[in-house]
Amino acid sequence: MQKTTLAGGYDTTSLRNHWVQVAAGDAEAIAKAREVTGVDFEAAGSRVWESDTFVYLPVTINIRNGDTIRRERLVFALGDDVLVTLQPATPFAPFDKALARMRRLPYLAESAHGVMYALLYALNEAQERVIDHASDVLEDMSDEIALATDGYDERGAEIGVSDMQDTIKRMNAAEEIVSRSQESQLMLARAARHLRAESGARDPQLAALIDVLLADINGVKDHASYEHDKVRYLQQSIMTSLDVKQNQIVKVFTIITAVFLPPTLIATFYGMNFTNMPELSWEHGFLVTTLLTFIAALIPLWYIRRRGWLR
Repeated sequence: MQKTTLAGGYDTTSLRNHWVQVAAGDAEAIAKAREVTGVDFEAAGSRVWESDTFVYLPVTINIRNGDTIRRERLVFALGDDVLVTLQPATPFAPFDKALARMRRLPYLAESAHGVMYALLYALNEAQERVIDHASDVLEDMSDEIALATDGYDERGAEIGVSDMQDTIKRMNAAEEIVSRSQESQLMLARAARHLRAESGARDPQLAALIDVLLADINGVKDHASYEHDKVRYLQQSIMTSLDVKQNQIVKVFTIITAVFLPPTLIATFYGMNFTNMPELSWEHGFLVTTLLTFIAALIPLWYIRRRGWLR
């Protein structure tokens, strides 16, 4: 059979011999792959499983499409000479990066292990773009978070809980993305370790690439952990700021209650039906009562201010 090679790239015939792509929703393609290669995704299920001919490695990753992040599941069935991937669709857009990698390193297309390395490399790059997107989202919210911490918006109006609901919602969504990315990196690292063990000493050059890939996967995982810590810190900052604001509101109402309690007591006293109230016959009885009521209101206000509770 005559080989077909892209200019400056890999041997397409060799790649087709070593890599079989199967769409998850295509029952006919799954049955054909099972007939031709002996792969059995149904028996493997969603767990890491090893048969006589294949090692099944499930991976769930986040894929970015514009501002939308979707969750996709893939299963790698790695054999000695063929790799079968059960993927959401064929072709699968994130694997374009793998094809570019194989064009730069054509020998990767000459073995199932080399192809799987390129695919894991592409998925790790896709995961890094998702985490970068989550980081950009958090940076875009930095002004809103700063305003929430200060307690006032750009017009000088106080910011309440209802004003921050949208920001909190988007921040929670970013935290979920980052958390899922951490989980995906663990799956990628597990698949890469199995690949490293399967390739063994048969291809030292590929083994070196896999070692670098494992370091890159751990690096992306560390980045996700950093972003996760950052978003949790920002969430805590907002909630603390809002809690302080709520406490300030309660303090204001407490001070108002304390100030108006003595006048209310006096008003209640004069609302009683006593038969003898001498001050009612005084010439300046109204003025004296008014001044006493005012002084009774100022005394708790003076005490509160002296204690520093108005700050």
